Parts: sequence; structure tokens; C-alpha cells
Amino acid sequence: MSPLTPQQEADLVAAIRQAELATSGEIRVHLEEDCPTPEPMDRAAQVFSQLGMHKTAQRNGVLFYVAWHTRQFAVIGDAAINAAVPDDFWERTKELVLDAFRRQQYVTGLQQGIQLAGEQLRRYFPYNADTDQNELDDSISYGAPKPPRP
Repeated sequence: MSPLTPQQEADLVAAIRQAELATSGEIRVHLEEDCPTPEPMDRAAQVFSQLGMHKTAQRNGVLFYVAWHTRQFAVIGDAAINAAVPDDFWERTKELVLDAFRRQQYVTGLQQGIQLAGEQLRRYFPYNADTDQNELDDSISYGAPKPPRP
């Protein structure tokens, strides 16, 4: 069961598409009930790989990972975007999103984080009409639902 209404999901996809307009970078959002690992960054890395985000031509994918039931969040970028952004960028982005989450503004928080990531992607990986294409699906991906308790 998704924690998002259809309109909220559409709003997040629109934010991703807007953020990707002027960049070759790729942004995904992945939601699941529970984080199956102790550290959400470890799970985000697993999901990043499962979604094939490490296979983009310029290694500039960004994943926003949310486990809504256990209230865990991580944002992770591929090698090239990690090398380009300031050292504290991911931590600042995470705090911006979490600040909105604390006010129960979950979609707004993700939209703000997506916008911030998009700004950095545009700065370091501007769109090239001759070579760039949308390499990854913009839709929200979902983890497996938690099995029912016996």
C-alpha cells in the first residue's frame, strides 16, 4: 500500500521531470514500508543498484530513499555527482528533506530535495541535446510490502 495519493505521486514525478529538464542527471524516488537493513544508506545503495542507477552514461544518478513505516530516509548519488558537489551537499539535502518530514510535509520535503539535487545536476551535468536522453524511468518505485504477521 502506497503512503502517497495518486496526486502526490504525480506531483513527485512532475518534480523529478522538472529537475531533470536541463541536465543529463537522473533522479529516482524509492518508497517502502520498512528498511530491511540497520542503516538506510546501506539499503539505499542496494536499491540504487537494483534500479540500475549506476549504469547511467555519466554516473550522475541520485536516489531519494524513504522507508515510511520505520521513518528512515537516505539520499545517495553516483560517483560522478558525488565527486562534483560540495562535501556537505548530501547532508544539507538530507536535513532539508528531514526538516519538512518533521512538519509532516513529506511530499514537500521530497520535492525540495529533488529541486536541490536538480540544481546541482544542472550545474555540473548540463543537458546536451545531441547526446542526452532520459535513461531511467521517472516513476516512483516501491519496495515489497511487509509480510502479514501470523
